[in-house]
Amino acid sequence: MEIDTVLVPIAEADTVPRVVGYAVAIAEQYGAGIHVLYVLDSDETDTNDRSQQLMETTRDAAGDADVPLSHSIIYGFSTEHLTHHPGSVVLDVSNDLEADLIVIPRERSPNALGQAADYVVQYTSEPVLSV
Repeated sequence: MEIDTVLVPIAEADTVPRVVGYAVAIAEQYGAGIHVLYVLDSDETDTNDRSQQLMETTRDAAGDADVPLSHSIIYGFSTEHLTHHPGSVVLDVSNDLEADLIVIPRERSPNALGQAADYVVQYTSEPVLSV
């Protein structure tokens, strides 16, 4: 198995150290890069502060790892687009990046990513590590 890109969708800062820790271990083993996708709710205010907090937490969690780290922000749910599921957002980004593996938190939470893990596991053709 060849892994070049590990996609890590994140919505809550408290899940970052654990999830990024797994992604870093895999990326180091395979010489891959990590792309962290910050999935925010569209009704969140202060998204700049929230994304900055997630970015800083991600950098801290990656520590001194010698792996390429990139990130992007996307809104996972909108009341204007009720058919737009957070899981489909993750899968769209995975396809765009041609990710080889998805490492996704599995907590049940009310945020945009809370229900995405089951969706991603069910509908992706890529390997998924659900932590």
